[in-house]
Amino acid sequence: MHESASAQGVSHITVEGGEAGQRIDNFLAKRLPGLPRSHIYQIIRTGQVRVNSSRIRPTRKLEVGDVIRVPPVHSAQGKQSTVPDSVISVLESSIIYEDDGVLAINKPAGLAVHAGSGLNFGVIEGLRQSRDDRRFELIHRLDRFTSGCLLIGKTLAATRDFQDHFRARTVEKKYIALVAGCWDVEGMTISNRLSSNVEISGERMVVEDQLGKSAVSHFTTLSLFKEASEIGVVIETGRTHQIRVHCHGAGHPVIGDSKYGDKQANRQFRQMGLGRMFLHAESLSIDGELKLNCKVDAEWENARKLLA
Repeated sequence: MHESASAQGVSHITVEGGEAGQRIDNFLAKRLPGLPRSHIYQIIRTGQVRVNSSRIRPTRKLEVGDVIRVPPVHSAQGKQSTVPDSVISVLESSIIYEDDGVLAINKPAGLAVHAGSGLNFGVIEGLRQSRDDRRFELIHRLDRFTSGCLLIGKTLAATRDFQDHFRARTVEKKYIALVAGCWDVEGMTISNRLSSNVEISGERMVVEDQLGKSAVSHFTTLSLFKEASEIGVVIETGRTHQIRVHCHGAGHPVIGDSKYGDKQANRQFRQMGLGRMFLHAESLSIDGELKLNCKVDAEWENARKLLA
């Protein structure tokens, strides 16, 4: 991407191969982080944004060689949050793999993958700031309180390529979890279908529902403790909260899960010193192209000792 600026603060960006195919509204959303979508549509509609000197619609897809006129945007119209240096340091130290197209981190529990729902920043905002590169995109997602393998695209082409693998289900995803109770299973499959955004007591939940979307999880027991179990999970589908809901439905909720877990059991585990949700994305294998493994952190290792 080549960019030039005028004395009036107007930028002219020339689209290169990696940016081609994006809609102009999505391009601007990445280029102007923090700016409300309503304002993005306004500057497009009023002609302040132009492509090859012509007015365009928000759905206009960019092509190689297009020259985009981007007007100056004042901070009052959309202020970007600064990611603290401490978070940047954690992210950089969590990188387990990197090449020209992708970057993978062992995401810490408690760090969201992106801003939203009252959060000013997440993994993607931190990496964009750290590398000063707005092309970074999430290839897939993990819940905020789930740790482990997270894959980030560094170019549009790489992001699309790996997202295609996820859609085609050619990605093998393995998780481990600490769950309440002794769950002695071997080769157990739960295929209860799931529906999302179901309102229960004023909260949006994912529930098992025969009319919902297909969700398949394969479970095996790794270790049995006095009051808990460590299990391995391979998922065929990547539904929202899939493992957490399937574990809850089986009567063995993930320890520390405030949404689907057992409140009394969680309270007892916290008193023992288990203060997080214990779900970890242990590995990703993508159609033979990329294999990633993420070790659990010291808090998880300590939890094993406390539960023994």
